[in-house]
Amino acid sequence: MVNIAIFASGSGSNFEAITKYLQKRKTAKVSLLIYDNSKAYARIRAEKLKVKSVFVNPKKFKSKEAFEKELIKILKAYKIKAVILAGFMRILSPYFVQSFANRIINIHPSLLPAFKGTDAIKKAYLYSVKITGITVHFVDKKIDHGPIIWQEPVKVTPQDTLKTLEEKIHKTEHKIYPKIVEYFCRGRIKIKRRKVEIA
Repeated sequence: MVNIAIFASGSGSNFEAITKYLQKRKTAKVSLLIYDNSKAYARIRAEKLKVKSVFVNPKKFKSKEAFEKELIKILKAYKIKAVILAGFMRILSPYFVQSFANRIINIHPSLLPAFKGTDAIKKAYLYSVKITGITVHFVDKKIDHGPIIWQEPVKVTPQDTLKTLEEKIHKTEHKIYPKIVEYFCRGRIKIKRRKVEIA
């Protein structure tokens, strides 16, 4: 069974969705939650789901490299094979990405390459798009850039508020992301010449 770690900084709703899904399917194991924010509610979810959680405080390290070396040390100790980003509000360096090349997956709340970076849902809403959505992708050395694994559209209606659109996006994330993580852990997702194939 593949051991995975999930990185989170906030609520951890995607962490919970993935963990519950995999605990039922038993095709992979969420062995570890790593969080970088002491107030992250994700740690409470981890406690309830009986998943080991580790707080790594970036402020205690002299450099980003030192912080990431500690992350890698922890991941190796738990024999982690894949890293899943779920609301982790920190940009990983090329050094870290290379250490887990093609083994880091992220979810972004827009149809990339549209609305990269933070506040993607708000940006899409203010831009009055008719369709937005989510993107699950491999992480590379650029922000919100790696090979796309899956995109799921979400319609924006005239009745939507920013709050209802956020709810629709999160509901879609919780439905799609766990399945993609499972596919990856089962070896069904491959990268060939920067194109992703799902078996």
